[in-house]
Amino acid sequence: MKAVTKVRGKRAKIDASELSLEEKLLGIDRVTKVVKGGRHLRFRALVVVGDGQGHVGFGLAKAAAVPEAVRKAGTTAKKGLIEVPIKDGTIPHEILAKFGASKILLKPAAPGTGLIVNNTARAVLELAGIKDALGKSFGGPSKINVAKATMLALANLRKSEEAAIQTDVEAQEEKIDETE
Repeated sequence: MKAVTKVRGKRAKIDASELSLEEKLLGIDRVTKVVKGGRHLRFRALVVVGDGQGHVGFGLAKAAAVPEAVRKAGTTAKKGLIEVPIKDGTIPHEILAKFGASKILLKPAAPGTGLIVNNTARAVLELAGIKDALGKSFGGPSKINVAKATMLALANLRKSEEAAIQTDVEAQEEKIDETE
């Protein structure tokens, strides 16, 4: 299976004001920039928002103070909401996504399995409303890249009907290749 590296197809804009969103802070980092006058200290916040019913977003922002960085990251996350297809509390099909040095493999799971993935991906999946999924994170352990790879995987999920049609088309293409 080839890793997905960008979003396929068009995404509809989702209005965050109509949804009851829950925010989760994934991390705060102190970052410095060395300038002529010394070190410029700022804080970087990583926030995920979701309604638990198929909508999730991710935001990253920097500011001079922690509360301001968290607020800005939350606003960014609300602007970048995506819709996630959920089938019986899990994802409709297996997917592998790559962002930077991080790769994430997500697989559907039987009801009652829970979320068996790393902490960063678990937060994203929980806020999206996915109850059962198996996953494995490969490559870099960076929270930002893992979160972005997870969002990329969720954005590229197809509804079960579309996935069935796509697999039929791919199987036919393989048969044609074998006969030639």
